[in-house]
Amino acid sequence: MDSRVWLLTWTCYGNWLPGDARGFVSAIPTIDGRSLTNDPETEYDRDVDWLQKYCRLIQKGETTRLTEPQAQIALAQFHETAAYRGWELLAAAIMFNHVHVVVRVPGDPDPEKLLHSFKSYATRKLNASFGHREWWTASGSTRVKKSERSVRAAIEYVRHQMNPLVVWIREEGGLQASRPCQGSGEAEPR
Repeated sequence: MDSRVWLLTWTCYGNWLPGDARGFVSAIPTIDGRSLTNDPETEYDRDVDWLQKYCRLIQKGETTRLTEPQAQIALAQFHETAAYRGWELLAAAIMFNHVHVVVRVPGDPDPEKLLHSFKSYATRKLNASFGHREWWTASGSTRVKKSERSVRAAIEYVRHQMNPLVVWIREEGGLQASRPCQGSGEAEPR
């Protein structure tokens, strides 16, 4: 059976809101009631101060900033989710404000379902250990990797994240490595 490799990325709740100066992809309502969105191959919207302030105002809870113990629990759950689903976890990096996962899956499943599985099962474990809260943003990025070269590049991208709380890479020959935080992980997002 053919397989696909995905680089999945999502942010922790409240860390990168629509309107952010770093850029964002979101539907923006206009005065006439229409909605503007970013089309593929177009420049991101960025720095819409009123939108960011509004989104902060309507947040359901506090902004989530992960700790190293929370990252360790999430990583353990990513492994469990992948094993249960018959997926191969290739790499994961968890920072205080976002997550990257590289995963090989059989067939061609809907990538949103992959993203949902990792996020929902990690949410259950985190809620059980640290109390209920909003852990993740509603969606995330799903990028298919179509060649072994692009898979290796995605794994290297995950390996070299700035200020990770934890990084896990499935090494050649099945060896596993976990690298804890090199700093506080509290640097502001770029």
